[in-house]
Amino acid sequence: MRLPVLLAASLSVLYIAAVVPAESLAPGRLERWVRSGLQSLQWDQLERCLRMSSLTEAECRRMAHLPMSSVAVYISEPRSAAGNSDKVFAILPDSSGGSMSYKPRGGFSVSQALNGREGTHRRRQLFPGSTAHDAVLVLDPSPGENFGHPVVLFYVDVNVTKKRCSHLDGIYLGEECLTLALKGRCQNQLKRRQAGPERLMGNGHGRLAGGAMRGSTITTSGGRLCEVHFLPLVVGVGDSNRTQRLRCVDHAEFARCPQPLPMGSPSLPVSSCELNKNTRRCHQQPLATHLSCRLYQTCDHAVLISGGWQQQMTFQRHVQNLQRFYRMLQNNGFHKEHIKTFFASSGHFTEDLEGVYSATEKAVIRNHMSYVCRKQHCADTLVLYLNSPTRNDGTMLLWDANLNGIADLKERYSVNELLADLAGCRATRVLLFVDQSYSGVLSKRLRGSQKHLNVVLIQSQARQTHSHQRMNPGWEESSWSYINPASCLLDQLGKGPGMSRLLEPWAGLLNVTLAGAPCNATPPLTDGEMRREYQGCQNLPTALWHQKHRRTN
Repeated sequence: MRLPVLLAASLSVLYIAAVVPAESLAPGRLERWVRSGLQSLQWDQLERCLRMSSLTEAECRRMAHLPMSSVAVYISEPRSAAGNSDKVFAILPDSSGGSMSYKPRGGFSVSQALNGREGTHRRRQLFPGSTAHDAVLVLDPSPGENFGHPVVLFYVDVNVTKKRCSHLDGIYLGEECLTLALKGRCQNQLKRRQAGPERLMGNGHGRLAGGAMRGSTITTSGGRLCEVHFLPLVVGVGDSNRTQRLRCVDHAEFARCPQPLPMGSPSLPVSSCELNKNTRRCHQQPLATHLSCRLYQTCDHAVLISGGWQQQMTFQRHVQNLQRFYRMLQNNGFHKEHIKTFFASSGHFTEDLEGVYSATEKAVIRNHMSYVCRKQHCADTLVLYLNSPTRNDGTMLLWDANLNGIADLKERYSVNELLADLAGCRATRVLLFVDQSYSGVLSKRLRGSQKHLNVVLIQSQARQTHSHQRMNPGWEESSWSYINPASCLLDQLGKGPGMSRLLEPWAGLLNVTLAGAPCNATPPLTDGEMRREYQGCQNLPTALWHQKHRRTN
């Protein structure tokens, strides 16, 4: 199998222009928006540092400083001069109903404040809870990193008076008002967790010229429930095609735009595909899970999941991660027919790929893992590699197959579902290599479970405490790619600082090689013995098979 080879950009019809030149806005206008938004972000970081650490104010100010050159900027700009018909609204995959909001003084919704009750009703017909604005501005302080991670999102409204902007707790920039956006309905969750005036008001550190940035206080005092962790789908009012209007800005003063994968037009159904192309990809056979397990044979299996969610959040690095991990598995004797990769949508691959499936079919992913787990003797070692955009509750986003911007039930894979698929797994060992945000949620659930005693969670080594993000671009899990047939997992994976302590609960399961051979065998196993007795597949004696099969039944 050859792993993901990207479609050449010249052979693709890109359905989204990923980058927009800064000159498309009036000179200085975008920079003014970004500087004001960045100032509010630094206030938020400063307040969080003062609230949650023992550092001095001077130390916190140094930590909170964020140069504009380190922030990727995304903007949705009006296509016409003015008019409500060119307004846009933002949809988040992880908000209730996908909606976003911001909380004005007095508890009214923004649409009530700007348009009255009648206007609110009209907009609810477009999207539940949606509110139209002149533009959307997104600042990403961690460009190129795994989503979700905190990004800062502002609504931009023009021709707004200073009084109206102040009423909305916005930043007034001379008839332009920037207002911090929050996840929809997050304030309702905060009200259940908090009491008294602390619910909406803090100590005032978040106040900026023209309005109070109460969103900062909400995110810090409410367990960060209201933080935005993904790039939204920004859609023009009345656009039934839901064309993405958000673009990364190519500007010398901003961070370089991450390079998303080129992708063709949205995946066509098979019937339409056959009319347009005669390729293997169009005629790709469904995953034959029932052929994964053979009678009287046990094998090492692997499932690689990299959802991506949408083009702007799927990078070249994700493909490289899959390629390196896949090569590592093959070097350790995994047969290509037992490595299943679920990645993004089918438009990312050339026609002649084998064993790579679209991440749009959650049922196929779950059925395959459950089958391999439940079938007696099917798997000796079962390896899972997880590298998808992740909500703060650990839920993985797969792919936005219907292009509506909302992570529907079929488009997200929750921690509960993953644990249910792995519960009582009959593999000798299940190794979860987790290279995504908020893996601590899964770790906590596994440690308290009696149904997952053979499941080992192996986390990425470079994670920040509060956001669980990589600190450097590239593949810090280089120790994973360097696992070789002779590597003792306990030694190889425990090299990083603090990793030995994290792996202690699973020391017994990890005192083997990836193929299950014992560590430090005396005399050492030869390469031939390793391949014959542990790597890939082994035939089981008939008596042993039937003895265990009767016991199971």
